[in-house]
Amino acid sequence: MKAVAVIPKTTNSVHLVEMDKPKVADIKNGRGVLVEILRVGACGTDREINNAEYGVAPDGYDFLVLGHENLGRVVEVGENVREVAVGDFVVSTVRRPGKSFYDSIGEQDFTTDDEYFERGISRLHGYMAEFYVENADWVIKIPPAIAEIAILLEPLSIIEKGLKQAYDIQERLKVWRPISAAVFGTGTVGLLTAMALRVRGFEVHTFGRNAKPYFNAELLEEIGCTYDSTVDLTPMDSVKKYGEYDLIFECTGYSPIVFDAMQCLNQNGVLILSSVTGGERKTEIPSDKINQMFVLGNRVMVGTVNAGREHFKMGVSDLALSEAMFKGWLSKMLTHKIEGLENYEKVFDILNNASTYNAIKVYFEVNKI
Repeated sequence: MKAVAVIPKTTNSVHLVEMDKPKVADIKNGRGVLVEILRVGACGTDREINNAEYGVAPDGYDFLVLGHENLGRVVEVGENVREVAVGDFVVSTVRRPGKSFYDSIGEQDFTTDDEYFERGISRLHGYMAEFYVENADWVIKIPPAIAEIAILLEPLSIIEKGLKQAYDIQERLKVWRPISAAVFGTGTVGLLTAMALRVRGFEVHTFGRNAKPYFNAELLEEIGCTYDSTVDLTPMDSVKKYGEYDLIFECTGYSPIVFDAMQCLNQNGVLILSSVTGGERKTEIPSDKINQMFVLGNRVMVGTVNAGREHFKMGVSDLALSEAMFKGWLSKMLTHKIEGLENYEKVFDILNNASTYNAIKVYFEVNKI
């Protein structure tokens, strides 16, 4: 079968490889699920791995098959699989258990291991292939009604995890009734975050760099969010316009904005960070003021990365709810469909020039839904 792979730590090494088709028997105890890939998303993580910023090949291989955003159809199951059946649409999770205590209790997204196992990222081949086989424990069944937008489930799962953490933390208050939210960053993650907040009833204010007219801003306003360019309205100044925020979700990839966000948070508010920033950027901050605000105002800051099975299942519910509330909105995010894995060069050209292409979500269509 065909697959799209890189040689980790080698710049611009993305290429097509031929591999053996996996078998249900590759998974022990009759728990194997063989899946035909329908769609596989491409994102900044794939671009960064191809730029040799990180990525680790599985044992026994000098290459790593990319892809962690996936949608497939079950073609065969092992004798002990009951969760899914042949013909079902499925999405598989990304991280697999390692050796830490947290891994042993099914919380591998909280692993304390230095070495971790993630499909298409670290030590496990990903989903940019024609088929994959997986243990049924990590396979999520997708209702046919949302199959067309289910390629968005993996990035949404990380948002779901962040929101669940916020509510779990605020159990300390017995009752937490957040009303207003800000989303910093309006790419794929920012758009999905705004959607997840709107279906929960939040008043949502979003901020990006681009001035209007801007397609992402139009999408946000379509579901009842406000949009402001940070060139015209800084996060700090936005508080004068909208008030302090009960919840802020940061997804910009620009670390200095975190310290501005900390100063925009309401009392008992939660700031969720989702950007992974690997640079050497530095900034000057009013540390005494921020410290005092967090101590006296019972404010919280928490990070979210990767996600577990429960967060994927939460995402399935929110995709369905979004379709009921904002029918057709999510499909507008699927801006660039590229047919066939052999056209990987086009996909990476779009990833490297997303602003030129006005791309939100680019994905391979490997087989028809």
